[in-house]
Amino acid sequence: MRYVELSLAAQTAYAELFSQTQTLEMGNALAGLSGAFHRRTIKGRVYWYFGYRDIDKQGRMIYVGPDSERVRSLVESHERARAAGLLTSPALVALAAGATPAAPKHFRVVRRLAEYGFFRAGGVLIGTHAFIALGNMLGVRWADGAATLDVDFAHAGPNVSIALPANIQIDVHGALESLEMGFLPITQLNGKVGAQYRNPDDLELRLDFLTSMTRTGEPVLVPNLNVALEPLKFMEFSLEAPVQCCLFARAGACVVNVPAPERFAVHKLIVHGERPVAEQTKAKKDVLQAAGLIEYFLSQGMADVFNAAWRDALGRGQGWTTRAQQGQKALLRMAPELDQPELWRS
Repeated sequence: MRYVELSLAAQTAYAELFSQTQTLEMGNALAGLSGAFHRRTIKGRVYWYFGYRDIDKQGRMIYVGPDSERVRSLVESHERARAAGLLTSPALVALAAGATPAAPKHFRVVRRLAEYGFFRAGGVLIGTHAFIALGNMLGVRWADGAATLDVDFAHAGPNVSIALPANIQIDVHGALESLEMGFLPITQLNGKVGAQYRNPDDLELRLDFLTSMTRTGEPVLVPNLNVALEPLKFMEFSLEAPVQCCLFARAGACVVNVPAPERFAVHKLIVHGERPVAEQTKAKKDVLQAAGLIEYFLSQGMADVFNAAWRDALGRGQGWTTRAQQGQKALLRMAPELDQPELWRS
């Protein structure tokens, strides 16, 4: 088996954590209190601000004061109080019961973007962290494919046909700066923001911001997000009809948008067929993640759910069909027991 069903206690703990997180984030969003402290350097001097999203969905900045020991103490006290009072206890209960947490360093990044409104603005968590979150949502713990060094995000960008309805303006670049984790944009469009961020002193952690393929194939600067997006072929398949779930760690939890599990699985097969030889490690993980989800659908009597997504992909043209079938062949070499007609009807 490529997954283990979580105990009833773990499933209940996760469901309660998700519910509390949704309630808290909705309340914060409506009250205009969801935000974060960050620093700005103006004419050589450092100042602290608190950025948040107001009830009219406009970004607001509250001036806190010039950088000083007193102001830093205020910021640290606020962050400790928030961590202690908001979602830490239910997150620890879910962890103790057996649900799967995100790595602390990765969770810090995802939660900060959530605080800045990235997911309310239509952002989607993709990649392995979405796979982890989907496992908890489905009530399982994955046996393979759940380790990663990257954190991947996506947004529909200019593709309004698949964009989540939102007209929020946020500052992704500012959110990453506020973490003070040393992230620098690698692919730059305006001399500042980029589609990929790395810390030169921590090369094992990379952040990627992706979107569906455009006519030019060049990175797309999205002003209302203050970030660039790297176009990727076939990315739109995962961005259509995303679902909400909860990502958590010991420090708390946040609500994220993730691809629907059946679309995630099919997209992984397509991506496998697209990866170059140099990315065979990632290609193997694509297949492992697809296998885990497909085995789940088959064992739960939900083969038709996966098959509907499979037929959708095959109906999009020869390029889609070729890559999907390449991924299917790789999957069935690894997991021949998944060669079941009800999964692959076209």
